[in-house]
Amino acid sequence: MIGYVTLGTNDLPRAAAYYDALLDELGAKRLMETERYVFWGVSMQQPSLCVIKPFDGEPAAIGNGNMVALVVNDRDKVDRLYAKALALGGSDEGAPGDRGGGFYAGYFRDIEGHKLNVFCTG
Repeated sequence: MIGYVTLGTNDLPRAAAYYDALLDELGAKRLMETERYVFWGVSMQQPSLCVIKPFDGEPAAIGNGNMVALVVNDRDKVDRLYAKALALGGSDEGAPGDRGGGFYAGYFRDIEGHKLNVFCTG
């Protein structure tokens, strides 16, 4: 149901470098880009992630209560992607662990402060 998620940025080259390295761990590549945005995904037929300079020209700001969740197929990948996010300059919002009901997740903030998680189920 989700087509793509966008996150605002005030420094597109910096954000693009962060997500190039992070999303490479998921097999995602740049699908589209302009001077205002970069989209990553596995294919155009699957959900993607975008960082973008706001259309209104105002500074990008973090959305309180907003979060992007990245799904992977096993706990090892959760642990690896979470560690990579922090190694790239992100910050901890909850180390990987079982959250109940077979939901295993790690939470972090990217280099601009946007909250993300990486999770698997089962």
